[in-house]
Formats: sequence, C-alpha cells, structure tokens
Amino acid sequence: MMFAINQLGYLVASALFIFALHWMNTPATARKGVYAGVAATAIAVLVTWAEPGVGHHLWIVGAIAAGFVVGVPLSRVPLTAVPQRTALSHAFGGAAAGLVGTAEFYLRRMEGPEALTPFRMVALIAEIILGYLTLTGSLMAAGKLQEVKWVPQRPVTYPGQNVINLGLLALAVGIAAGITIHPEAAWAPYAFPAIIALALVFGVLLIIPIGGADMPTVIAILNSYAGLSAVAMGFVLDSKLLITAGALDGSSGLILAIIMCKAMNRSFTNVLFGAFGQVQQAKAGGEEKVYKSETIEGAAQVLEQANYVVIIPGYGMAVAQAQHKVRELYDQLKKRGITVKFAIHPVAGRMPGHMNVLLAEADIPYTDLVEMDEINPDMPQVDVALVVGANDVVNPAARTDKSSPIFGMPIIDADKARSVFAIKRSKNPGFAGIDNELYFSDRTWMLFGDAKNVIGELVKELAGGSGMH
Repeated sequence: MMFAINQLGYLVASALFIFALHWMNTPATARKGVYAGVAATAIAVLVTWAEPGVGHHLWIVGAIAAGFVVGVPLSRVPLTAVPQRTALSHAFGGAAAGLVGTAEFYLRRMEGPEALTPFRMVALIAEIILGYLTLTGSLMAAGKLQEVKWVPQRPVTYPGQNVINLGLLALAVGIAAGITIHPEAAWAPYAFPAIIALALVFGVLLIIPIGGADMPTVIAILNSYAGLSAVAMGFVLDSKLLITAGALDGSSGLILAIIMCKAMNRSFTNVLFGAFGQVQQAKAGGEEKVYKSETIEGAAQVLEQANYVVIIPGYGMAVAQAQHKVRELYDQLKKRGITVKFAIHPVAGRMPGHMNVLLAEADIPYTDLVEMDEINPDMPQVDVALVVGANDVVNPAARTDKSSPIFGMPIIDADKARSVFAIKRSKNPGFAGIDNELYFSDRTWMLFGDAKNVIGELVKELAGGSGMH
C-alpha cells in the first residue's frame, strides 16, 4: 500500500514539475507555474521522507530548517540581485549533487564491488564532476554579478588557458575511468578526492575568462549543468523523479542557453572559451568622439510631440531601480494618447528575462513588452527611442564593425528611430568594453545621470506640461 502511495506521489510531483515549466512560459500563468514547482518539490520531499528505509529524521528536520534559514533571506533580495541569487541556487544544487555522489561512492564501496557497477560508477562520476564544477562556477558567476572585490569583473586570460582547462577536465575523466574499472582498488578512495578537487578548480577556471556581457548565457548553461548532475544523481539513487526533474531542469537550461547564444549570434564554445568582455584599447590617432547632451526640458518637449515612443531598458535601469519611474513615464505618455512599447532584447540585463521581471514588478502590461525581432521592423516609424541604461544591445557596431567583439550580434535597431534619447550614468563602456556608436549618432542626445532621477525629472516636466497630446 505504502509503495503505491509513494509511486502516486512521485507521479503527481513529476506532472507538477512539467506543468510548472509550461506555465512559466508566459507572464499570464507564471505565478501558477511557481506554485506548481513549490508543490512538486514539497510532495517529492514528503513522499521520499515517508519511505520505510529512510531514518535519521532529526538530521532531515535540521537540513530542512537550514534550508529555510538560508532560503527565506534569499527570497527577499532586490530584483537587481536576482541574477546572482539564481547563480547561488545553481551552486546549492551542484553542491547537493556533489555531496550525495561523494557519500554514495564511499557507502557503496563498503557494500562490496558488486554495488559499484560500471553503469553506476559512470553516473556517479558524471554527478560529482558536473555537481562540483557547477558549485564553484556558479559561485564565481555570482561573485562577478555582485561585483565582489576579490572576483575579477573583466575576463582573466593567459596563454594556453583553454588547453590547461581542458587538460584538467581530461585528467579528472582519466582518473575517473581508472576508478570505474577498479572501484575496489586500494588506491581508489584516495584518488576519488582528486576528481573532486579537479572539478572544483575547473569550475573556477571555466568562469574567470568570461566577461559580464555573457553572464545571461553562463547562468543558463550552469542551470543545465545542475540539471544534468541531478539526472546522474537520479540514476545513482534509482530515483525516477530525480531523473525527470533533472532532465526538465537541464533541458530548459540548455534551450535557454541556445536562445541566448542565438540572440548574440555566437556559439557555446565562443561563449565559454572566447573571453568576451575584455576592454578594447582605443585606436591611436582616431578622432575624439563627442556626445550631444540634451536638457530634461528639451527631451520632455520632444516626447510630448511624439506619436510613437519605444523604451529600450537595460541593466542601467535595473541598477537604478528605475522601473517604477518608468511606469510613471509610461502613464504620462499614454495619457497624451502616445503609443508606447518596450523593446526587449533577449540578453538585456544580467539574466534571461531580467527586464521582463523588473517591468512586471512595476505593473507594466506585458502586452506592451515586445521582443527584438517583432519591434525592429517598426523602428523607422518610431518618433523617439528612449534607451534606459542599455548599451551593447543597441550598438550599431554589431552590424558594421568586423573588429568589434559584438560584431554579428542581433541588436535592437534604436539608431533607425527618428530621434534617440539615451540615459546613461557615465561615459564608461558597457559589458563588452567598447564605445557605443549609437551615442555619437546625429539623431542621438544623451541624458547623463542615474536613470531613476532622470526619468523622475522627465515625469515631473511632463506632469507640469500643458495637457493632452
């Protein structure tokens, strides 16, 4: 009877995980998707806990309590910190897989050679390598995103880097192959920690040559690694639910990473080994480029006269937490009968969907959020493109400059609008470390300052202006 209840519980949890992913496809059902995921996890934990062979209940209660102690504060981080919080979640998932795999190896080895079959050993090795490299890789990604002092923000490269990294991975796989063939050997328990150490080091070295511009893709890839380590853990523990949940997690992360790479017109290998994001040196002898600044009053007057305004958000909006002020600006423009749309680039911000989440928090209708491919044909008819802290995703150099690190990356065609206002904190380059050609265009005027303050001033100016459009 208990077996039947357990299997039913696992089936319901698996179905809920699938529905959770499906519902999170669209903002209209995303909240339902989150609830389904929480319910699936709770059912899976309770059903597993109720199995007859499970003991040490105080340890389980302690682990759940520890999860709440860490999880509740993490749930309250500001939306600007969600990318690094997501990276930390991947780190915890990787750590769980790695620790379970380590415990399984030593416990199964005590049971005798027949407990460590070649299939189980291959799954176990995959689990610990993927788990531990996800742990350190995710911690490094979180450190970069949080701008922790001891974690370099720009790519760190050195001669033969890729050869060394792949060599470490090959060494770990080589030791793993030896243990798989001879799990009962006297040296196996001492060689096993070497695989763990190599995986941990590989995770760090995998992330340090990657710049901030690639963090959305890196987070998605780490998501897929965490999922794959969970699949391997499912095979080790004979858990169909873990295999299902891990496969969903791994495949969704992989699909997301593919979408991100397509959005940047780059390959996985280029993202992982291309050191994208290095600061380029200015070319000697070139003319110094000059920005054209505009006043708040002048920008407000142009916005008032517009029929069609497209707002292009970026990480600068997130840093300034300007989404609520953007909503006020949206309301002021709509009041005047102006058509307002938001152009969303797939890699704007520091994680997939970052801008969508921020704008949804400000209750901006998701029907007015338009993806890059849909908005670009409209851009020549747009009266004003308002760039709020976006940089590389609107840089025309992606189309024209073959020497640029972002050459070939699809961008939002802000430069094709009749006029452009760009809100920017400083004259510093974006994540890719290059100047934005858009800012020097004849059609572009700069509004320097914190995005929240600048948009707040624009709202005040418009609110004090004369009535309807």
